Amino acid sequence: MRKYELIYILRPDLDQEGVQSLVEKFQTVIANGGEVEKVDVWGKRRLAYEIEKHREGYYVLINFSAPAETVSELDRVLKITDEVIRYMIVRDVA
Repeated sequence: MRKYELIYILRPDLDQEGVQSLVEKFQTVIANGGEVEKVDVWGKRRLAYEIEKHREGYYVLINFSAPAETVSELDRVLKITDEVIRYMIVRDVA
């Protein structure tokens, strides 16, 4: 299993319970084949530029280890989740 970093931005109109349920949803997808090492919810921050008419968003960073199949499934789930504005999965080489 390789180490990865996932950072995603959620829509700013979500309440705290909505943000928490999405964080748990993505952790569950990772835990099905991998291992979540660290979850860091940064909270609502201003975006550098407007995305889909949003000027703010909830930032979440997850460090995890998983096989390639789990990363592919996570990518698929992130793409179809409407509350996700942007996301990026990066392999950690350190």
